[in-house]
Amino acid sequence: MARIIIIGAGITGVTSAYALLSRGHDVTIVERHRYPAMETSFANGGQLSASNAEVWNSMATILKGMRWIFRADAPLLFNMRPSLHKYSWLAEFVAAIGKHRANTVETTRLAIAARHHLFEIAEREAIDFDVSRCGILHFYRNPETFAQARRSNPLLVEGGLDRHEVSPAEIARIEPSLSGEFCGGFFTPSDSTGDIHKFTSGLAEACTRKGARFVLGSEVSNIALRPDGVSVRLQAADSLGEGRADGSDARRLQDEEILEGDAVMVCAGVASRALAAMLGDRVNIYPVKGYSITVMLGDEASQAAAPRVSLLDEDAKIVTSRLGDDRFRVAGTAEFNGINRDIRADRVQPLVAWSERHFPGMSTRQVVPWAGLRPMTPTMMPVVGPGRHPRVFYNTGHGHLGWTLSAITAEIAAGYLDTESFRNS
Repeated sequence: MARIIIIGAGITGVTSAYALLSRGHDVTIVERHRYPAMETSFANGGQLSASNAEVWNSMATILKGMRWIFRADAPLLFNMRPSLHKYSWLAEFVAAIGKHRANTVETTRLAIAARHHLFEIAEREAIDFDVSRCGILHFYRNPETFAQARRSNPLLVEGGLDRHEVSPAEIARIEPSLSGEFCGGFFTPSDSTGDIHKFTSGLAEACTRKGARFVLGSEVSNIALRPDGVSVRLQAADSLGEGRADGSDARRLQDEEILEGDAVMVCAGVASRALAAMLGDRVNIYPVKGYSITVMLGDEASQAAAPRVSLLDEDAKIVTSRLGDDRFRVAGTAEFNGINRDIRADRVQPLVAWSERHFPGMSTRQVVPWAGLRPMTPTMMPVVGPGRHPRVFYNTGHGHLGWTLSAITAEIAAGYLDTESFRNS
């Protein structure tokens, strides 16, 4: 049994903790917020989407981004202010175009494997997270975009996905509430949706029952690496310190605390880049902001007018999920603007307008906006595995697919600590 310190209590950190606990390790999870799942794992689009596994590295993406760059309401917002990190990240993004096929196929395979692990965990631990095995419907208004999707679909099929083309008439049959004129679509019946925050919070409670220790409200100020272990120095981030995963029975963290362990695993989202630099590694993650709205379906008419099948509008780059009877999640946009968590009304309004246009019978009287930072690598592939030092491991950089991939990358990351090389280090 090893003592593992995990940094980050979002979806990747908590699934990693669970995988390590299941292998008999002693686990401590450090999180700067008062509760788990309070950043990018709070209110994302909700899709568990192997059908969205195609990586963005392609000339088609670059050309589309160039057309969008000066449109205020476009799915992409790019702050032109000079930034060495941003422009070097983009250069590496372009350099990875040659890996588009291989990375798409591999991501699809990982996503399919992940769903089995996630559903098994949810059943084993009795986690209610508004799961719906409704399938995901991609639809297209633009024939050019639809033609590109037809060219890309064989890559998803090669990765093992059951995804088939549907006609406009079939789109209307699959989701009758959807209004609009479409030239076609693709449907993936095996994809699902669910509330990432409810799942992560429930899994954090399961980890606590299995003996995990959560140190909440704590910032990492230093990490010391030794041949025989690690020391993680913490400082209080706010008034809440160590306690249960739900924040109860907590005590104030002292001004400073040092955790001792046999290894450290970084699962800290957009903060992973700075932590990796502290550990002597380069993890090139850029924060790409995404927005969501949660439409509260407060009356029977709105509940009937909102869709049950999960949707992805490929032209607007907007996804939807139905979370139970009374919530409808709409998410999208990609904003390259550094570490900026501001919720901008001009980026939220297009999501509201899109919802009103496609579901006119649904009331948008009560809408809750949110923004989160996706931890994106230039290759769109997560960083999973050991660092330079034998006591350092990573499970981070999942971009827009953290919810989709987390259950399998947690297993992969935990497996590195069962290897002979780590046991003998």
